[in-house]
Amino acid sequence: MKLVLFLTGFGLAVAGGISFIMYLNLLAAGMTWPEYISFTIRRPECYLFFVGWLLMFFGFIE
Repeated sequence: MKLVLFLTGFGLAVAGGISFIMYLNLLAAGMTWPEYISFTIRRPECYLFFVGWLLMFFGFIE
C-alpha cells in the first residue's frame, strides 16, 4: 500500500512540476516573478506538485 501511495504521489509531483516548468515561459514573455508566483498559485494543476510531495512523504514514512 505504501508503494502505491508513493508512486501515485510521484506521478502527481511530476505532473505539477511540469506545469511549473511550462509556465516559466511566461517569464520570457514579459511577466515578472511576483506576477508568475501569483499566477501559478491560482492554477489548480500546480497544486498537484505539493499534493504529490505530501503523498510521497506519507508513503515513505512508517
